Amino acid sequence: MIRTALTVSLLLASALPAFATGMMTCESGDRSKWQSMEALETKMKADGWQEVRRIKEDGGCYEAYGTTPEGQRVEAYFHPVTLEKLLVARRGQILFRKKD
Repeated sequence: MIRTALTVSLLLASALPAFATGMMTCESGDRSKWQSMEALETKMKADGWQEVRRIKEDGGCYEAYGTTPEGQRVEAYFHPVTLEKLLVARRGQILFRKKD
């Protein structure tokens, strides 16, 4: 019984990296329709972001770390097809969430 529980625990732990780690998930469709991370960085800078430190994929969204026009260091999620801002958070506190 203990061996079975241990085996199940190990299998679940090995599957964890497949799940999104962030605060948001996107129904982003076919990857061929996604815009590039460089396009998102360009848009963020055009929108007044002071700094864009990192952009990565998470949960089917683009997750970006940067400094907003207001000077706050945040984590933000964008839709990879439209580059629409979906969520902005700072230290776990949601500062902006797109209304449905």
